[in-house]
Amino acid sequence: MRKDTPHRRHHKPIRRGPPAPPDRVLLYGLHTVAAALANPRRRKRRLIASLNAIPRLEAIIGGPCPLTPEILEPRAIDRMLPAEAVHQGVVLEADPLPPLPMDDLADARLVLLLDQITDPHNVGAILRSATAFAADAVITTGRHSPVESGVLAKSASGALDIVPYMTVQNLARTLVELGERGFTRIGLDSEGAVSLDEVVPSGPVAVVLGAEGKGLRQLTRETCDVMARLDMPGAIKSLNVSNAAAIVLYALTRNRGW
Repeated sequence: MRKDTPHRRHHKPIRRGPPAPPDRVLLYGLHTVAAALANPRRRKRRLIASLNAIPRLEAIIGGPCPLTPEILEPRAIDRMLPAEAVHQGVVLEADPLPPLPMDDLADARLVLLLDQITDPHNVGAILRSATAFAADAVITTGRHSPVESGVLAKSASGALDIVPYMTVQNLARTLVELGERGFTRIGLDSEGAVSLDEVVPSGPVAVVLGAEGKGLRQLTRETCDVMARLDMPGAIKSLNVSNAAAIVLYALTRNRGW
């Protein structure tokens, strides 16, 4: 009779937790989950982790996990998530974030508005840049925008639970309201009439970004105060929208003392 090796004697069968209900999201990745755990607005349901991931997660959050984790092997976690999801051994089942009212922008200085940007990777990267440059909110529409998901949250690397991510029904109407609140509304376009360097707003700023290829819709353009371009000396005159967002945020914040 063959003797079991120590590995075989201590091997536990892989357990697969029940799937998340359709009204919840599965957030994954160390920084994504850490930010969600720290967000008081986020309702947390289940924390799932591998044994090796728990100390790494606790190092990021600076203490014990606020939820008792359910321990699964990495291969079992793989089967809970979409193919190629880089979960780093942690998954948080949670409710989507509750909606935020426009009144939360009463003291805002800088907001981004997304006009039909549908790629969750791009939106996640924009959220990350918005957090890095201390933007007060990222605003998108209920239609033609990505729903909250693990892919969006992972691309944002925790920013989804840090910077307010607001959804509105009508982008043009929201721009009108921001104008009434004193915001300078800057639409970004590679063919803009002026260079962004020439735009020197004195008060709060709302930057509008459009989908790659289509750009800003006509009504959105008409509601902006100025259409501005990024001047680039190289052969390529346009950028991925998330890269453009990072450059615009840097340009607008570098000399304003924010």
